[in-house]
Amino acid sequence: MESNDVIRSLAALAQPVRLQVFRALVVAGPGGMTPGTMAEGLAVPANTLSFHLKELAHAGLVTQERSSRNIIYRAAYERMNALLAYLTENCCRGAACGVDAKAASCAR
Repeated sequence: MESNDVIRSLAALAQPVRLQVFRALVVAGPGGMTPGTMAEGLAVPANTLSFHLKELAHAGLVTQERSSRNIIYRAAYERMNALLAYLTENCCRGAACGVDAKAASCAR
């Protein structure tokens, strides 16, 4: 992952509503959620949610897919795992870390 991508991702997550939305999508899993479900569950107005979803999509942290009349948003697990890997790449000063690589990633 490039430094600019990391900065874009961290900037997107450095806002309370966007972090809340992203976490909800991670919990939702590969099935994702519609904006209506998210707005209701997170008590966020639809227009505000739309803005935050656009920012998360721009950072590559969420994907969207049209399903009939709905748009389904999903967490981009590959991007999330790449961000986590970038942040922990040198966590143990080059020594082997005590965290299992599989346990340190989120594979849904």
